[in-house]
Amino acid sequence: MELEWITAGQAADKWGVTVRRVQALCKNNQIGGVVRLGKAWLIPKDAPKPPDARYKNPKGIKQDENF
Repeated sequence: MELEWITAGQAADKWGVTVRRVQALCKNNQIGGVVRLGKAWLIPKDAPKPPDARYKNPKGIKQDENF
């Protein structure tokens, strides 16, 4: 079985985030199966986008406490 890889730039385009964000996710072990090759990150092609832990609710919208 051979894995197919994508770069951080390709993952950023696929997931709609910046390259820097993908690099941070790789560095913090939030994407499974990544490999560091020199200065580049190799990400499995079928790796899912990790949830954004910067927000408590899934869409990142602040909720009004009056509701």
